[in-house]
Amino acid sequence: MKKFIKNIKKYKSYMMYSAKAILKSEVAGSRLNWLWWILDPFFFMLVYTFVALVVYGKSEPYFPLFVFIGLNLWNYFSKTVTKSVKAVKSCKGMISKVYLPKYILVLTTMLVNLFKMLVAFSLVVVMVPMYHVPITWRLIEIVPLFLVLSIFTFGCSCILLNFGVFVKDLANVVQVVLKLAFYMSGIFYSIAKRVPQPYATILLDFNPVANIIHGARNCILYESHPMYGVIGIWLVISILLSIIGVRLINKYENSYVKVV
Repeated sequence: MKKFIKNIKKYKSYMMYSAKAILKSEVAGSRLNWLWWILDPFFFMLVYTFVALVVYGKSEPYFPLFVFIGLNLWNYFSKTVTKSVKAVKSCKGMISKVYLPKYILVLTTMLVNLFKMLVAFSLVVVMVPMYHVPITWRLIEIVPLFLVLSIFTFGCSCILLNFGVFVKDLANVVQVVLKLAFYMSGIFYSIAKRVPQPYATILLDFNPVANIIHGARNCILYESHPMYGVIGIWLVISILLSIIGVRLINKYENSYVKVV
């Protein structure tokens, strides 16, 4: 743990510089620049809103916001995990010349996707008064939810980064699993209302991303608490996953260059 914290402090400047460089490279040559980070989930929100309202005739209160919140939290998790599986291979040239704790690559990716999510969430700030959503103190309850999501994302990403070096097809497997998880996370529907029992409880209890999205919507839109009991359990699990991931990287990272 001490070594982990020491490395975070040591490579903090690198993470910030690398994250800025990645963000700048993504919008280089684009006239809309960072606005794409808002427009991307916004357009998906419009599509899912159309499908739910027009095709299926079902929705939830404040439905555009409902979808937008879910999409942004999901993108933060899924894009970090997807990128982390190939992180070592993507940075092969650098890590073969300079030593860098490989979980720093995960943290850099998280910073990039965190910034994108915060930019996109600026639209939520605009949409909340537009839809006359009550603003209450429960908004601050999204902070522990985001903390758990970040720890869970870090743990999963570190483990997948390690095995992604040795298992060539892991990236494809992760893509399939994430597509399945997307539809099981209630991005454009309410699991609690639309999924019959006991399956709704199973999905919310065993899918931490779904539970966190559900809790975030409760805090922002519906003046309600998250499911703190389940969130607490997933906090412990996420910490354990992070410890396992960091230890796997520390144990095997010297052999990464030989494999990739």
